[in-house]
Amino acid sequence: MTTIVLPEGAPEEVVTHALVRDVDLSAFGASGTLALITLDNGHDHTRPNTFGPQSLMALDAAITEAISRKPAAIAITGKPFIFAAGADLSALSFLSDRSQAVAIGKLGHDVFRRFDECGIPTFAFINGLALGGGLEVGLHCKYRTLSATAFTGLPEVFLGLVPGWGGATILPQLIGPEKAVQVIIANALNNNTMMKAKDALELGVVDSVFAPADFLEKSIGFAASVLNGSKKIERVDYSKDGAWDSALATGRAIALKKFGGAEIASPIKALELMAASRTSTRGAGFDAEDQTLADLTMSDPLRASLYAFNLIQKKRKKVEGAPKAALARKVGKVGVVGAGLMASQLALLLVRNLKCPVVMTDIDQERADKGVAWVKNELAKLVEKKRMSAESASRLSLLVSGSADQSVFAGCDFVIEAIFEELSLKQELFKKLEKIVSPECVLATNTSSLSVEKMGEGLEHPERVVGFHFFNPVAIMPLLEIARTSKTDDATTATAVNIGKELKKTMIICKDAPGFVVNRLLTRFMGEITDAVDEGTSPEVADNAMRSIGFPMSPFELLGLVGPGVGLHVAKTLHENLGPRYRISPTMEAMVKEGIKTFYIKSEDGSVIANPAAVALIHKGDSPSTAEQVRLRALKALAEEARMMLDEGVVSTPAEIDLCMLMGAGWPMHLGGILPFLDREGISDSVCGSRFHPAGVASLPSK
Repeated sequence: MTTIVLPEGAPEEVVTHALVRDVDLSAFGASGTLALITLDNGHDHTRPNTFGPQSLMALDAAITEAISRKPAAIAITGKPFIFAAGADLSALSFLSDRSQAVAIGKLGHDVFRRFDECGIPTFAFINGLALGGGLEVGLHCKYRTLSATAFTGLPEVFLGLVPGWGGATILPQLIGPEKAVQVIIANALNNNTMMKAKDALELGVVDSVFAPADFLEKSIGFAASVLNGSKKIERVDYSKDGAWDSALATGRAIALKKFGGAEIASPIKALELMAASRTSTRGAGFDAEDQTLADLTMSDPLRASLYAFNLIQKKRKKVEGAPKAALARKVGKVGVVGAGLMASQLALLLVRNLKCPVVMTDIDQERADKGVAWVKNELAKLVEKKRMSAESASRLSLLVSGSADQSVFAGCDFVIEAIFEELSLKQELFKKLEKIVSPECVLATNTSSLSVEKMGEGLEHPERVVGFHFFNPVAIMPLLEIARTSKTDDATTATAVNIGKELKKTMIICKDAPGFVVNRLLTRFMGEITDAVDEGTSPEVADNAMRSIGFPMSPFELLGLVGPGVGLHVAKTLHENLGPRYRISPTMEAMVKEGIKTFYIKSEDGSVIANPAAVALIHKGDSPSTAEQVRLRALKALAEEARMMLDEGVVSTPAEIDLCMLMGAGWPMHLGGILPFLDREGISDSVCGSRFHPAGVASLPSK
């Protein structure tokens, strides 16, 4: 078997050891022994088992040892709570030779396939989390059991890869094309959705599910029943299934929709491998997986995806520039000013995660009651969906209250406002609140574009004012922008960060600057598109100019999501504060004036068409642009604005900008956020005079 030496600079592998012991099957109703291989990297569940080259060699040696014991069966399981989280991806970003990538793929196949080819019945006892290569090693076994609390999945396409250790070849053969498309394409591209145990069982990915308390005992009993013939597991031959073409077409449609019509390599290649599995031998399928994996590994988009993935994982754990956590104040009561949809979403998120009293206010009791009712109704829905117990929902419901009297904020440790985006209103509000709450109570604003510092003007304690900007929908969007003013103190910032952690948000701390990060970049980007239309470019050309890049939705689709009114308000705020590069679109003004909410509508036959009412309002200039010209001007604008933001100290590193676009705007992994893409397109150099990232960071190493 080929020995693989990791490239220079790659982090040292955390080796997953494979330990073999014999289990006497006589007590379970079968003869002989079961050679049980246990995967364990010596760490607790916070550092899952993974498969790097040394780990694969350790597993190979364990399989050899297990076979030598001449057992009735061989099984593989994991350490407590963890089976295996897949391949160790840490070295992929350092590979400079395609042959290295091929060798890693081949090593995984050579080891895993031994479970299928050893001539001894093999079982995977999946006792905990099993992702990617972790699930794939189980697929090579003849039979699989799963703990009722374990999650499984094949996230490779989400990361810009393919299931490259047998998943793309074996799974369609095991469960059929339709279900395989769901697992490999649909689940992966739906924010890396993992299968619950019952889902994996229903789909046929595993053969049986057992409770975690006696999982291993029950799994050994399952193996014994298979060995003694009392349990028969039938497999279906899906090669002649009539659903192959439609399933693959569905997978392609899902991928195109996810990336705004762009053909992104990883899902397309995964579908090609799945299609080939219908007629090819496993060996041929594995060879194709090796080559595909190598091609993707030696591509810039995959390096950008790995950079993005590692960035997200790192920033979830550590917030750049955060003060010491010990400075954070305890929060035992929270206030939400407003009871509209955004405020109600905030109240729900806060009560679910902080589990402390949350009081809401609005201009009258009726509106306050409506907000409280919405929160309680959402809690009831969670019970219906079995995502929360009735007892928990009842307990949380009792913690939410509403009033028209802001005196209910007395005793709050943290108050966040989500009222109309008007600076004078927010200033007046904070002055009123200061007379009610303690001097230590944090006053937070969910503003998307207004000056947080100006909101604190005239307060006795402006140091406790902070921006706390969520993205809609609040429960789903993972980013939280925490905006510090020149007066915000460390205790306030630390408290805000601590609350953000409790809310399970990924955070960036940014300077209090117009639009913070996401809205500033998106508004500049959108402005270039609407300007092109106002100048005479057809809406169809302008809106489709970015399709090939892979954004999740087109600019005008995004406009429909946020609403022209919100978009125009933010544009005007940024125009006032940052100057004429943020132009006010006459078309946007006309849409808002006429109450036109979206550029696209559904026609009578269900197809999506341009809204005639919106088209009629377009300011028709006489200087149209081509699609390429629109694309280039929008990307150049992004590069220019990002450079300005870094120079101004809005954030301290390019990585934080990338994180914001990944987590706050939903821009795809293969762009690395946005700056790695601008680098590899040469736009960073042409606009800013240099790259944002050195070559080899989020891209292939420089030659």
